Amino acid sequence: MVNPARLGALILITGVALAVAACEPRVRLEAPTEPITINLNIKIEQEVRIKVERDLEQLFKSDSKIF
Repeated sequence: MVNPARLGALILITGVALAVAACEPRVRLEAPTEPITINLNIKIEQEVRIKVERDLEQLFKSDSKIF
């Protein structure tokens, strides 16, 4: 007959082994289905705004009667 303490330890070890095997991380590498797009509109808009603001500042300095 099997010792009850040994049977409990065997069941515990088996349960822990199954839990560890079920939590195994899996990483899959797949190519994207859609092409990668990079949106640069924000940078271009900021550059245009800075240039316009500088031009307006120079205009106000040169002709203060505009406003």
